Amino acid sequence: MAPTEAPFDIEFFWDPVCPFAWITSRWVVKVAQQSEYRVDWRFISLRLLNKHKDYATEFPPEYEAGHTAGLRMLRVAAAVRDELGREPLDALVTAYGESYWDKPKGSGMRGRLSTPDHVREVLTAAGLPTRFADALDDTGWDALLDEETELALSRTGRDVGTPIITFRPPDGVSFFGPVISRIPDDADALPLWNAVTTLADFAGFAELKRSMREVPQLNILGGTQARPAQEDWKGGHRAGHLPGDRA
Repeated sequence: MAPTEAPFDIEFFWDPVCPFAWITSRWVVKVAQQSEYRVDWRFISLRLLNKHKDYATEFPPEYEAGHTAGLRMLRVAAAVRDELGREPLDALVTAYGESYWDKPKGSGMRGRLSTPDHVREVLTAAGLPTRFADALDDTGWDALLDEETELALSRTGRDVGTPIITFRPPDGVSFFGPVISRIPDDADALPLWNAVTTLADFAGFAELKRSMREVPQLNILGGTQARPAQEDWKGGHRAGHLPGDRA
């Protein structure tokens, strides 16, 4: 049985294969370090969220494999949390993200995502037993993952993506994102957090959004650029990248 844990200040609903979830998670880690907030890493599965959709027509070609890789890793994370409690998840989230997003472009990591060898490497980096990789194909965890996905969406509404954050859970403010394309530096982390939570705390606030985004500034996508390209996003993917889209 997992040990009893103190209350958390932030609940971060995480899918391992969402680049924006990874970037936002690194920002939230900086916020936690500067504020002494405690972060509870919870689960939201893009694959389960979209289980009723036709991937062949409603998503770019690579999304089904990516979302499935995320689901497989979330099963492992659920097994870890069930046995060891929530505290080890911070290291697990970090180890998985660094094993993918911090790798150089062209490293071939996409094809290794959430394979047994990859996940055993991640578990070792997180200081956890490699036997948890046995949960990769254990669909018995999917009901719990579906439940946490639905919990996150019950707080924000369904027309959102990942990540979802709750500040002062369970009854505090919840919001999708913020979707940011680069990790803030240490000096900007807490002021940005305060700005977001101040806005989100206003009872009448609903949405602040634009579809134009800079390319996520991640090593696996080419690294940080002084003048990154801008992309137009629609419904969780780049516009023009569906099989039926016209350029």
